[in-house]
Amino acid sequence: MREPAMNEEDKTVSGEDSQLAGYRIELESFQGPLDLLLHLIRKNELDIYDIPIAEITNQYLVYLDIMRDLDLEVASEFLVMAATLMYIKSRMLLPVDEEEEEEDGEDPREELIRRLIEYQKYKKAAEELAGMPVLHHDIFVRPEADTSGQTEDVYTEATIFQLMDAFQKVLSEVDKRTPVEVTRDTFTTEDGINLIESSLAGQPSVSFSGLFSGLDNRRKIITVFLSVLELMRRGRLIAVQADYGDPISLVLNGEPLSSDPDMKQEGNQTDDR
Repeated sequence: MREPAMNEEDKTVSGEDSQLAGYRIELESFQGPLDLLLHLIRKNELDIYDIPIAEITNQYLVYLDIMRDLDLEVASEFLVMAATLMYIKSRMLLPVDEEEEEEDGEDPREELIRRLIEYQKYKKAAEELAGMPVLHHDIFVRPEADTSGQTEDVYTEATIFQLMDAFQKVLSEVDKRTPVEVTRDTFTTEDGINLIESSLAGQPSVSFSGLFSGLDNRRKIITVFLSVLELMRRGRLIAVQADYGDPISLVLNGEPLSSDPDMKQEGNQTDDR
């Protein structure tokens, strides 16, 4: 039995809760297993050249549990990486005598570390290249009524895993305030999208935590979060932050959500289920 890497209060959603979602979202539409590992390394302020493999493996598996509980489509690459981490962890737990260590001399983590460093360099280069054709690509500036003589606040896009962290915090706060509910709710993903749109009405952005401020129903919170992911997948919503680890804001990208015929069609299909 593996030990949890998160606090006891950071509970995942149950399978019954996740069935309220009308959309089944593919996680690979956002980011892959190496992105998750880099997120964990950065979040825990770890040395990429000396990864505590047992700690990272436990946290990685917790994230996989959250993804499954949210009914996200977990790509096979995530499962392969989980197996790789568990294999490396088992190798490092085995006792090695001095003669074998001298003959072998290879750190079981070496190949994984090499892949992470190469991927990190690739990501950085890709971001720099992507930013060349269009100035301020993937950089979002808060609109100001009068920017004369003032410095603009620059925001960068948040990752799916940072959103999952923020979501877990919101969920744990609700669990503290309200008892677990046993009644089934009819709140759909279309309702979640409508709530997001009304929260953004007349303003350029809304804080991620503020989006859930009026909700004390665990299932509604889960459904709204899945609606956020679906809108991000469609490119209709962008999650931004001033710096890594800062509070996340949601910014509408393009026309109002109600004008998207695809969203209406998906919502109707959800209600028919």
